[in-house]
Amino acid sequence: MLFATVVTTGQENIVAKMLTRKVEKDKLPVYSLLVFEDLKGYIIIEADSENTVRKLIHQVPHVRRVLSKPLSLDEISHLIESAKPPVMSLNKGDIVEVTGGAFKGDPARIIRIDTNKEEVTVEFLEAVVPIPVTLKADMIKLVKKKSDVEAEK
Repeated sequence: MLFATVVTTGQENIVAKMLTRKVEKDKLPVYSLLVFEDLKGYIIIEADSENTVRKLIHQVPHVRRVLSKPLSLDEISHLIESAKPPVMSLNKGDIVEVTGGAFKGDPARIIRIDTNKEEVTVEFLEAVVPIPVTLKADMIKLVKKKSDVEAEK
């Protein structure tokens, strides 16, 4: 069964780590904890019963309450589908812009993708000498697909 718990907005990941430790320590029948970027202020807990969830969240900082009605998988399926790793939508040859770090704002071309580590290796377009740089996939945003770049030529 899936239960939504209300937590302090912005503390979802911290609370999830505390709950994970409590599950392991108390050996509670909790099967998964879900934190979604698109669902601020909530953690979805998969457990055998509402009582288990109430035991789990008891006296955990930043947890407000558990919603009384269990969720169905259909109600959160759109969140699960939109939570696919960023690297899955990228291809070798795509043009991206770096969104963080020392190279913020610089355009680059993807030369390698590591789906396991969720990293991409890029070469910067404006560099005099192309040097491969490996970045986390969440530090880039897609500017043009490889197919669009080839169509412009």
